[in-house]
This record gives sequence, structure tokens and C-alpha cells, in this order.
Amino acid sequence: MNNNIDTIDLEEELFEHFRFEVPKGQAPLRIDKYLMGLIQNATRNKIQTAATEGNIFVNDATVKSNYKVKANDVVRVMLTHPPYENHINPENIPLDIVYEDDALLLINKLPGMVVHPGHGNYTGTLVHALAYHFDNLPMNSSERPGLVHRIDKDTSGLLVIAKTEVAMTHLAKQFEAKTSEREYVALVWGNVVEEQGTIEGNLARHLKDRMQMAVFADPEIGKPAVTHYKVLERFGYVTLISCQLETGRTHQIRAHLKHIGHPLFNDERYGGHLILKGTTFTKYKQFIENCFKALPRQALHAKTLGFVHPTTGEMMRFDTELPQDFQNCIEKWRGYSKSHSSDEEEEN
Repeated sequence: MNNNIDTIDLEEELFEHFRFEVPKGQAPLRIDKYLMGLIQNATRNKIQTAATEGNIFVNDATVKSNYKVKANDVVRVMLTHPPYENHINPENIPLDIVYEDDALLLINKLPGMVVHPGHGNYTGTLVHALAYHFDNLPMNSSERPGLVHRIDKDTSGLLVIAKTEVAMTHLAKQFEAKTSEREYVALVWGNVVEEQGTIEGNLARHLKDRMQMAVFADPEIGKPAVTHYKVLERFGYVTLISCQLETGRTHQIRAHLKHIGHPLFNDERYGGHLILKGTTFTKYKQFIENCFKALPRQALHAKTLGFVHPTTGEMMRFDTELPQDFQNCIEKWRGYSKSHSSDEEEEN
């Protein structure tokens, strides 16, 4: 059965299959020849195809098949499917289950937990935990048990898990038809001027940094993505906002907010781990470092999830509190904004 779930997320990811550090003393050598000598059963044609498709990286940048490796280069082969994806050993990892019945369950995922294997995370994922706690979960279209959708490792919040084939298909159709409700809370750099707005723009992999998504004006590039936002609270140099997803693309909120000049606070992949707004005062820099320590991840939480129950037809809506690390960071900003006026200080 082809359960056409939130496949946009799943299909656009790249997973590390091979990683090599070129030893000292290596003479310049074409990367296709270099990899042929290291990867079992690899043909030069397959390697060249992988390079053409942007799947071979050297020092985190894509290269063509004629690139010549040199000493200390870090070479990685990244593909669209995870290695060992069918080898899931159940692991006794606690789950925060918000709701459960015969058809589905809602999980409040902690920050730091990877949803499914990939990128070197082949143990300790949500999928491994699900395999331990539940028998015979239905497979989605990417052969991952129970998953209807996903959120990033360092994003916290709600996920719905299907326990039956009927639930998987029904929920998948809702996500595909954009009838599910998904609200996130985010802390972003800068003062978001408009009280509310909509960000639209096709998303595809960044042309230079393949680990990022980027917005493209050309309608032929990427896939459409729509994010609605509204301001919840202002702290001067950062703003707390709510984001409603109309589509569910990989890194959608993170890429869209960066595109409009408001990256997520402490989002390392998208530049939010730098001091992007504020003053040059040493005390301010120390304050930001303390905020980063309080919230050592991107400031994004999947707060609300709504959908029609696949068997009862009832509209269900679940809501979660912000995790403690997120709350601690917000409290720091509340205190700072009350005692400091951004108008009185020099902008970076």
C-alpha cells in the first residue's frame, strides 16, 4: 500500500551513507576514481551520477566527478534514503504520550530526539522507541513504522502516530490535503514589524549549502510552501511568534523565516546562533550567551496539532506547553526587555 503521507519532508532529506577523511600524503586524484577504490561494488558510472545529482560533498560543499581530492579533505556521499532503514532494533526509550486509542497516539517529542534513522543516527530514534512500545505499526510510504509526519531533531512538540493501516491512510490524506492544523511557536531574531503575515515561496535545497533549504522565485524550482505567522510578544531584539503551516516542507519554518530576515533564535544551521541584533556591549553579548545556554537549540516548538479522527470522524485538537528550556529563554528576554530599551542602544 502506498500511504502518500507528508512525503515532501521525507523525500527531500539527504542521508550520509559514506564518509572518508583523505589521509595525509594523498596525491591529487579524481574523486570518482578515489571513491571507486573505497566503496564496495561502486562503479564509476554510479559515482558520476551521484556527483551530477549533487550527492557527493567535500568539506560540506557539493563537487563534480572531476574534483581532485587532496590531503585532509572530508568526503561524504549523501543519498535520499537512510542506510540501514530496514534494520530497526527496538529500544526501551521512554515516550511522553499525550493521547492514545486503538487507532493512533499523540507524542510530545523532546528536543534532541531524532524521529527516524539517518545522518549517522542509527540508534536512539523515535522509530526505535515505537518499535519497542508497539507491535505491528503500519509502514508509511518510506517504510517507517507509524510515522505520519516528522519534526526536526532539535524541534520539540507534537507528533501523531498511526497504529493501523486505516489510520495511516486517513491521516496521510489530511496532511496531503492541508486540512490538518499545525501551529508552532518560534522565537526569532529581530522585531517582526507586521502583526501578522504570510510567507510564500518555493523551497528547494540551497545551491551551495545542501544541508539548508532556500526560497526560490523561479516556480520551476522546488515545491510551493506557505507559512502564516502572527506576533505573540515583542522583546526588542527578538520576537515571539506563532506559525501556522499550510504546507509541510523540510525546514519550512526555518527557511521561510530566514528568507524574511528573521532566523530562529539559536538555529545554528540557518545562522541564528550568531548575535544578529542588539548592541556591541559586552554585557549584552554575555546575556545572549546565557540565553543560548538556557535554550541550546533552535527556538521552535510544535505546540498545536489538529485533525479529524480516522475512525470516529471527530475533530481533535491537542495543545502542549512550551518545554522548560524554551520558557527559561523567554523569561530571560522578558526581564531584559523590561530593563533595557532597544531605542536607547546602538544597533549592530
